[in-house]
Amino acid sequence: MGIPSYDRRRAEIINQTSLLVSVLDDADLGIQVPSIPDWTLNQLLRHLGHAHRWADTMLRERLPEIDFSRNQAQHLSSYVGETAATLIPWLREGAASLSEVLGEVDPEEMIAPVNGFPGPRVWSRRMTHETAIHRWDAFNALGVPYSLDVEIAQDTLREWTGLAVPYAFQRWPSETAPLLGAGSVHLHATDAEAEFVIDFTGAGPVVREGHEKASVAVRGSVVDLVLAVYRRRSVYGLEVFGDRELLSLMLDRVRF
Repeated sequence: MGIPSYDRRRAEIINQTSLLVSVLDDADLGIQVPSIPDWTLNQLLRHLGHAHRWADTMLRERLPEIDFSRNQAQHLSSYVGETAATLIPWLREGAASLSEVLGEVDPEEMIAPVNGFPGPRVWSRRMTHETAIHRWDAFNALGVPYSLDVEIAQDTLREWTGLAVPYAFQRWPSETAPLLGAGSVHLHATDAEAEFVIDFTGAGPVVREGHEKASVAVRGSVVDLVLAVYRRRSVYGLEVFGDRELLSLMLDRVRF
């Protein structure tokens, strides 16, 4: 399975941001975002821009661990009535600055080992997919058709299995506990070389790439699988074989 290079991800942060802002000129930024109903489009855009700036700050300052106090991406209530003319250059600036600092640091540098983000390589990946998913949120709110490059979508799915799954078990142990011992889930893309098995049969989740029998299998396009695990679409219309209750439980409990 193809994995985007570090430089490709750096470029993709800018590309995904450019695609996002391309639909904003005449948009009503006060509309509710259906996939994140607590936010308006205005607030979603501010969330994304602040996430870019947060990663940028930690990379530039070589912080020894993740500093959540500097993350302004959840403090959104004050953002009301802003215009695209204000937000488009602000979003472009943040994405460009983040891509720039990622190009200035050693991709293998260990910046935040304490909290599990080992450095620039992981930040390049996390912000690529953060931007791609929130672009879907905006496009969906505006009724704009969405597409995602297959190589990027493969990597989005790979990151979800490799990062969101262990993160959820670490952050919400009581919520994810019912998954342990419940079986395994196979995600199978029908249009790309992307297959992942999430095995919950042991003391903790284990993720393997490849094809194998599981308690429940889900088949669909790689983009549809991405949207399903991110809870942006239901599994209705995808092929599901086996334990649907396990699949529903995983989709309910595993999240960033």
